[in-house]
Amino acid sequence: MEQITHIGMDTSKNVFQLHGVDAADRPILRKRLTRRKMVEFFEELPPTVVAIEACGSAHYWARVLGSFGHEVKLIAPQLVKPYVKRGKNDAADAEALREAMSRPTMRFVPTKSADQQAALMLVGMRTRLIKKRTQLANAIRGFAAEFGITAATGMCRIEHLLDRIAADERLPELARELFALHGQEYAQLLHEIERVEAKLMEWHRNDECSQRLANIPGIGPIGASLLMMKAPDPRMFKSGRDFAAWIGLTPKDHSTAGKVRLGGITRAGDELLRSTLVVGATAVVQHVRRSGGRNASPWLLGLLERKKPKLVAVALANKIARIAWKLMVSGEGYRRADLGAPTVAA
Repeated sequence: MEQITHIGMDTSKNVFQLHGVDAADRPILRKRLTRRKMVEFFEELPPTVVAIEACGSAHYWARVLGSFGHEVKLIAPQLVKPYVKRGKNDAADAEALREAMSRPTMRFVPTKSADQQAALMLVGMRTRLIKKRTQLANAIRGFAAEFGITAATGMCRIEHLLDRIAADERLPELARELFALHGQEYAQLLHEIERVEAKLMEWHRNDECSQRLANIPGIGPIGASLLMMKAPDPRMFKSGRDFAAWIGLTPKDHSTAGKVRLGGITRAGDELLRSTLVVGATAVVQHVRRSGGRNASPWLLGLLERKKPKLVAVALANKIARIAWKLMVSGEGYRRADLGAPTVAA
């Protein structure tokens, strides 16, 4: 058998499709393997370059194959799709992966270590708990409204609402009992969120760069931790604009025939990171509007005069992302003159 130089591997839970080529780019391997057989195959194979789609378990397999001496390249799914010739099956996907990694301008996803994956698990768990808390709070408000009981907006009002319900003897006994069960579940959720956020803050305090990023207005400890956990090596990006584009905060480009047409933001990249930056920027904008523009930069005040606050918040999030990139690359601390607004935690 000729020497295999590059392999595209389509992964799944138990079945793995391989497509390998030699030095002349001639296909010499088309094989479908089970999980155990795939590991045995790569253990015996001389070191080669393997392309895997950056999806679930991809970073694990990158670490495993890397331990066997292979060079693993992870490719974002949206960059692989254009190379699928026709139809959609495992063999076509494996061939497309092999083709995509041979392109000289292809961008690859850095492999995450086990510690990085654990940190991301912490962030994912916090996100899931907060969504569950919101869902439960909405359910409590909805059930209470059926009995004519309402409360002011805000998550901090839920516990007071439950206390009012427990003290209202006009409600049926069954309803009060069920509201009590909701209250116990809500209290447990709050306790779990506190534990997860305490671990997240501990991680933040142990990371020097995360502490520097937290000083940027609109980022705070949560946003800084997300930037450090989710962003690849910032030196991979040529500029702050490229970094903002990776997050999805730059306009869509529909230009043609020399005519520039820019649309809304692309919303590419990680949704949680992007939304956190936009929420933090919104907090800065609200602070500036409440304070009458005191200590705010002329750039931000000018935008607020011409544009709606939501559009200004997105533009500010773009600028915050660029500042964060500069701090990560240079190792410098944040200077207030960069943004001209007081620090507001995200």
